[in-house]
Amino acid sequence: KFRFKKDGKKHILIINEATQEDTGRYKVMTNGGQCEADLVVEEKQLEVLQGIADLTVKAAEQAVFKCEVSDEKVTGKWLKNGVEIRPSKRITMTHKGRIHKLIIDDVRPEDEADYTFVPDGYALSLSAKLNFLEIKIDYVPRQEPPKIHLDCSGKEHTNTIVVVAGNKLRFDAPISGEPAPTVTWFKGNTQFTDIEGRVRIELRKELSSFVIEGAERADEGHYEIVVTNPVGEDKATLIIKVVDVPDPPENVRITCVGEDWADVIWEPPLYDGGQPVTGYLIERKKKGSQRWMKMNFEVFTETAYQSTKMIEGVMYEIRVFAVNSIGISQQANTSKPFMPIAPTSEPLHLTVEDVTDTTCTLKWRPPDRIGAGGIDGYLIEYTKEGSDEWIEANKELVERCGYTAKDLPTGEKISFRVRAVNIAGKSEPAIMGQPVTIREIVQQPKIRLPRQLRQTYIKKVGEQVNLVIPFQGKPRPKVTWTKEGKPLDPKQVSIRTSEVDTILFIRSAERGHSGKYELSVEIENMKDVATINIRIVEKPGPAHLVTVKEVWGFNALLEWQPPKDNGNTDITGYTIQKADKKTMEWFTVYEHNRLTRCTISDLIMGNEYYFRVYSENICGLSETPGVSKNTAYIQKTGLVYKPFDYKELDTSEAPKFLTPLIDRTVVAGYSTALNCAVRGHPKPKVIWLKNKMEIRDDPKFLMKHNQGVLTLNIRKPSPFDAGTYTCKAINDLGEAEVDCRLDVRVP
Repeated sequence: KFRFKKDGKKHILIINEATQEDTGRYKVMTNGGQCEADLVVEEKQLEVLQGIADLTVKAAEQAVFKCEVSDEKVTGKWLKNGVEIRPSKRITMTHKGRIHKLIIDDVRPEDEADYTFVPDGYALSLSAKLNFLEIKIDYVPRQEPPKIHLDCSGKEHTNTIVVVAGNKLRFDAPISGEPAPTVTWFKGNTQFTDIEGRVRIELRKELSSFVIEGAERADEGHYEIVVTNPVGEDKATLIIKVVDVPDPPENVRITCVGEDWADVIWEPPLYDGGQPVTGYLIERKKKGSQRWMKMNFEVFTETAYQSTKMIEGVMYEIRVFAVNSIGISQQANTSKPFMPIAPTSEPLHLTVEDVTDTTCTLKWRPPDRIGAGGIDGYLIEYTKEGSDEWIEANKELVERCGYTAKDLPTGEKISFRVRAVNIAGKSEPAIMGQPVTIREIVQQPKIRLPRQLRQTYIKKVGEQVNLVIPFQGKPRPKVTWTKEGKPLDPKQVSIRTSEVDTILFIRSAERGHSGKYELSVEIENMKDVATINIRIVEKPGPAHLVTVKEVWGFNALLEWQPPKDNGNTDITGYTIQKADKKTMEWFTVYEHNRLTRCTISDLIMGNEYYFRVYSENICGLSETPGVSKNTAYIQKTGLVYKPFDYKELDTSEAPKFLTPLIDRTVVAGYSTALNCAVRGHPKPKVIWLKNKMEIRDDPKFLMKHNQGVLTLNIRKPSPFDAGTYTCKAINDLGEAEVDCRLDVRVP
């Protein structure tokens, strides 16, 4: 049965011809440790290749029941009306290969019965009926009232027949009467007339049979047989009850998990199959695996079960089956995936951050051990000194490591504790060593002036001014803003103050907003003051009194005065430009010149020059320059310049395409572009056409012309946009055109 095999470091246990009795947990132990594994032996399904057929046999003839199953090794037993048949001189049973036979020689009336073959080890049965055909001569009166020969015959008698769902039901009702009576079967008000099909009526002389092939739950109910002839009428009522495996259990769910366990509960099935539910079978598997492992081998009678020996941090699923005397139900809906996890350790370093007359702010650090379940949040509880009742401070879990408990009784001594919560439950609490007295703590006011405000704060005219200045102090201090000792005008400056900071806001700064602003934070007789210098600057005015002081050779000395308006900030330099009086085109000579004078060299002999000066500060150059009142004329030294005569070149030409359009195939929905290049003077007019029709203001097309490069952008083309595209260029000297084919392919 069991063999052991060793292959290097591998040790193998081999079980020959495994059966369900081999199911269980196997353990291997060595001097270095041990390991375990579960073995589940699943029952092999048996297939019926040929069922048993009903037989009708005369006296002294031979009756042979034969069936064929898929497994040659399967044995079984034969039953007669539910009682096992023993071999005798007349009755023999054979088993050859997959064929099982029951042979009855010299058939007698007492052999008429229901015969069943039951394979060993399988919840399966095959049934058929042996009908004994007896030939006899009865002498009856010429007229006889109809009679149903059943124990349940008569109006006040009923009989109950129980059949397993899927099995065949055959109910034979012997009848008599002269003349032959008419037989009618009813279920409620429904009359059965079919002689073929799953539910049918079979009529023979003196016998009416009601047959159901593969009984179903809907076949349950009260049935009535009525026989009538001219002499009278007889009735009989029977109740057919179809029993089946139960429905699956309802609402399978996980209620609680631990480090290596989980509690699962469910509700009984809505339909028990007509037989009491005897218990349940539970299976589990790892999520993503196909292998289910049985949790119990004996039926479990409760509707709650604890699954153990699981691995923390691994996702599992559980399913449940209901069991009754007929068999096992279909599986219930699998539970939602769950993970065995344990609660975290307690939070660390619980301390008080702030206290007021009605609140207390706590902070802490996350637990040292969190585990696979993570943290859903924290629960804060408090109790008064001398009381054992802990009150929850937060109705919903807090995610961050800090919380302000509110509505606390003033003057009371309160103890706090904090628990971490995850799917596994609450952790052990972190408890403060000493209770906290709920009373406002007086804190001296202090302005925490940002570093950039400790020097002059500069903004340009038109920009926003938004100063956020934090402060501290308890109780909430009184905050006062002034400018040059006077209160601020709320129409020009907005002030917003909270418990921890104050904000000075100017939507559009002007020069008049410059000055010294004083911030005062005061609590009772304690006070802190800060001064902020704000300067609003703009571009300066032009340089003043620009004058050419001296001209020598090819040089000129230029002087000027600083601008009358420096833009409320220092002048950082000057930009000097010159212009020939003939062309008056201005060229920059110097930039960022810091002095109010400069020497301009390399002037051209015979030309007369004007000069202008822009002043510059941190906002940029002045809007207008200061222009020199006089000019600098560079005297000729006897040389005569004779201009060269030249003929102006005519650059006019008709349009000519340098780069043609190229045929393209694009995918529908992806934007594309057609490109070409053209030359011509004067600049030609460009027209795009699609299938010889001009493309006008269509948002699908975007036409661009950049220094002779022509582009037609087509946004998300569709098959409708396919066709021949033409680009035409026209000026006074002529015209030219190129075209291409665009195909749009649907992916």
